[in-house]
Parts: sequence; structure tokens; C-alpha cells
Amino acid sequence: MCGLYGALSFVDEPVDRAVAIAMSEKVARRGPDDEGFWSEDAVLLGHRRLSIIDLSRHGHQPMQDVAERYFIVFNGTIYNYPELRQQLIAEGYQFRSHSDTEVIINAYARWGDACTEKLHGMFAFAIWDRLKKSLFLARDRLGIKPLYYMQTGRGFYFASNPQALIATGECDTSIDPVGLHYQLSLHAVIPAPRTLLKGVRKFRPGFQMLVDSDGIINEQRYWLLKAHRPENALTSQEWNEKIHASLIEAVKRRIDIADVPVGVLLSGGLDSSLLVALLAEAGAGQIKTFSIGFEDQPEEKGSEFEFSDPVAERYQTEHHKFLIPNNQVLARLPEAVEAMAEPMFGQDAVAFYLLSEQVSQSVKVVQSGQGADEVFAGYFWYGRMLAEAGNPLQRFAPHYVDREHEEFLQTVSSDFHGHDYTATLIEEALNSEHADTFMDAVLRFDVTTLVVDDPVKRVDNMTMAWGLEARVPFLDHHLVELASACPPELKLKHHGKGILKEIARDKIPDAVINRPKGYFPMPALKYVRGDFYQFMADTLNSQACRERGIFNRTYHDKLLAEPEQHFTRLNGSKLWHSALLEYWLQQHI
Repeated sequence: MCGLYGALSFVDEPVDRAVAIAMSEKVARRGPDDEGFWSEDAVLLGHRRLSIIDLSRHGHQPMQDVAERYFIVFNGTIYNYPELRQQLIAEGYQFRSHSDTEVIINAYARWGDACTEKLHGMFAFAIWDRLKKSLFLARDRLGIKPLYYMQTGRGFYFASNPQALIATGECDTSIDPVGLHYQLSLHAVIPAPRTLLKGVRKFRPGFQMLVDSDGIINEQRYWLLKAHRPENALTSQEWNEKIHASLIEAVKRRIDIADVPVGVLLSGGLDSSLLVALLAEAGAGQIKTFSIGFEDQPEEKGSEFEFSDPVAERYQTEHHKFLIPNNQVLARLPEAVEAMAEPMFGQDAVAFYLLSEQVSQSVKVVQSGQGADEVFAGYFWYGRMLAEAGNPLQRFAPHYVDREHEEFLQTVSSDFHGHDYTATLIEEALNSEHADTFMDAVLRFDVTTLVVDDPVKRVDNMTMAWGLEARVPFLDHHLVELASACPPELKLKHHGKGILKEIARDKIPDAVINRPKGYFPMPALKYVRGDFYQFMADTLNSQACRERGIFNRTYHDKLLAEPEQHFTRLNGSKLWHSALLEYWLQQHI
């Protein structure tokens, strides 16, 4: 896991070294172990390394192949790299290291742009072809690793976060009205290729791109998720057995492929508890687990230790618990927002930031349960959507979209009024020919789009802020493909995640399996009062916010007057959404 950046100049001069230094600083926290920089003529490649595989100097990046034709910067982990390495060696390719990075560069030398189809893992990388004077970039199938880019008249720039692009001084940081609509309608999900900023774009998951020195860009898809039943129908027991086997393989891959210890973020929910059980079943040795809790509020408990403790005890893990007082949440909030590549409304962002700080002192790699709810239908709104009548948009939007278009128009100033971009996005996604049923289409949309720019991005940002690599077995693409073919009714059983609950039975306590779906408890941010209310009020009433002119003052005066009365359909605070968005802009623009 690392931070990468680079540029390809379209003008007859190299990229300024000062630009490289500025970009490097903005991705530095992602890779605390090493840094590297390489430039030649019109291209520059830069890297900040978190050493996970091949800890020696031979794993240094930017890396070149033995023939010195190709140069690469890479962020991620390739779980099948040992097999690919042996295959490439058998075909005559040479290696200086034992890293997965060198496997990618030789795979590109061998298979060209078809190399991405061979890679099993999470990745974002760029390869410079010295002979063809072209730059090849790719992002993993499910967008686990981030990759942003911008194109100007002077060149093409890319990086692990938008802040590195902004640091070049050439980025258009004005607000993209379409991105803003998604931001405030899909609880901060802005699907690729857009972002909140006009000048920044992000790579679409499952896509690759070739950029030549004349500025010609060729983008193509290399992976497409389909949700169709197999030709030969399976029984529910057969589905359970296949998915169980695929899960075991996914967690085993993610603990075997590392030259450092791997832990588990144990929240006390079904997903992370099942990861611990599956690791034990796969024969993992001493498992390190980590849990975090916060102070209670009168309305809600601040920790789930009562559920995580029995799992840790059952599997005799090396368990670490951290209890964070509420006064630290607000005090550390600016740091967490600074670590956000894009504005994130999820209240657990700060929790993951604080947890990652503690965990990074013990391990460099953790497994986490993100993706299970989307892949296996764990959220409460799926059943409500299924019960709705009407077209796909009418069934989906009332249970998911944060604000109707009419309310969005009330939320923002007239400068940002436009079409109902979110409705158009949903209609296109749910009328896909690649899904058998409405619920297949919903889950496919969630897995390929919504999960990417909500929980997955949030966990990547918050863990990498502390040089901690998060691995997400539930988003293994082999597992996702298998689960997408599974009938939705099997996933929706037992009030959601039916298959996972059946697999988990007798492996983890019934109290964990049978409990209602929980969310990372952060009472201090959920209940807007005291210092937290004052922070939001100060942010929205600030001179910077007024001068920026995104928000309609009348609407936000109403939110400030009734801070605990205005929630989204997914129980998010609309006041928090606006305050976080503005505060992120104040931090980064």
C-alpha cells in the first residue's frame, strides 16, 4: 500500500521538479517507509512506500524492468503474484525482487493491456513505456485503491488523492454542479469519473487508460460485473457451500500474501466477527483483533464491546480495545477531514481514523468487513425497495436518496441549479441489461458504484492516513462474481445477509448473528448538540462559507434552528452533511 503520483508533459519541456515535490508531500502519509522519484524527458513518476511485500531495497519504486523499457509506480496488493511470477519466469522473464510490483511490470511486458485481466487483487498503477512514449494506467475492478487524474493544456497528471493534483497549481477547483448533486443526494457518493471539483476526475473501477505524449487518451473497460443466474440451478445448500469456500479462499489470500503481521478490525458485527472465525478455520495462527468504542449518549451506547469481546474470547485472539472520550472526537475531527480525499459524510470516518492510529502501532495490515452488506444484501432498505411498486427509480429513490431534487434546489444557491442528475444516474444503473431482476440490479449498482465511494473509500483514506493497509475480503472479485449470480432471495433471508448468517452459525455467538444490523456507534456526531452543534454553526456561518456561496442561507438557517429535526432517509443529519462539506472545502481548497 502506498501513495503514487506522476505527470506526462504535453509541451516541449519537462515537468517542473517543484511540482513533483508538492505532489509527493500530499501523498506522503500513505507511504511512511520510503520515497522515490524518477523523471525522463516529458514524464515523471513518484512514489511513497508502505513496505508490505519484499521489505528489501529491491522493492523500491519507481521500479524498472530488467530491460529498462518500462517504469512503474503501484499502490495495492496482488494476491496471485506468486503464481504469475512463476509463470513469467518459465517464459523467460527476469526478476530482481520478490515483489508484486515487478510481477505487474513483467505482466505488462508479456501481455500488454491484457495484463489487468490476470491480476487478482486491489491496485492502482501507472506504467511508462520508454519506447512508445506512452503511459498506461489501471484501477482494480471494485475501486478498492484510489486513482485520480486531471488533464490540462500542459499535461496529464495523476495521483492517489486530489490534493496532489491541487498542489500542482494547475487544477480547476471550482465546484462541479453534477458532482455537488451527487454529493448531497447520495450521502457523499460521487461516482467516477466525476468528483466535487471540475478539474479533478477519478478512474472508474475496472477500467484502464493509455495516454500518449500528444495528449490522446484511450480508455477502456476490462471487467464488467453481471448478475445472472447460472445455467444449472443450485440448491440453497450448494450456494452456501460455494460461497463459504470462496470466502475461506479470500481471507486466506489476504493473510498469506504479506511479509508483515495481519490483524482484523473487529467491530462486534457479523461481518468482522465472521472474518475472525474464517481465519481460524483457514488455519491462521495467533490472530490480532482491534476494537474501538466511544462514550455513551442517553439515546445510544457508544461501543459494541459486548459483541466483540465474546468473539475475541472464543478464538483466543490477541485482542486490543480502545475507548475514546467524546472530547477527543471533536478535537481530532480536523485531522480526519484533512485525511479525506473527498468530503465524507459517514459518521464512522473519525472512528476509523482514531482506530487506525492505534492499530498502526501494532500491525501494518488489517482485514476489514467492508462490502459484506452490499454484496450480501445486509441493509434494511433492500427489503423496503423490493416491496415497492413502480419503475426502478420509484422503487429505489424513496429509500436511499438523501433529498428529492426539489429539496436539493432549496439546499444550494441558484448558481448550482440544474437537472436531476442523480435520478438520471439511478435510472441508467438500474435499467441495466446485466442483471436478471430489480434486486440484482440494485445490488450490482451498490457493489460496483455506491460502496466504492462510501465505505471503501472512507476506510482506505482513514487507514492510509496512518500507513495502515486495509484488506477487504468481501470484495474479492471472485467472491463478488459468485455472489452476484446467487438468487437475491437467499441473500435477503433472515432480514438480510441470509447466506452469511447461515455460514456463521456455530462459528460465532448467536447474539452476534441475530442482532439487528448495527452501524459504527458515534453518538457525539449523531446527536447534534453542545460543542458539536457549535462547530457546525460556526462553519456554516463563517465568512468563507458565505463568500463561497454554495448554500441557500434560508434553508440552512432552518437546519440550524432545528438541529435534530432534519435527517435523511438513511438517518444522516442534513446539518452535518452541509457542515462537513463546507469544512472540507475550507481545509483543502
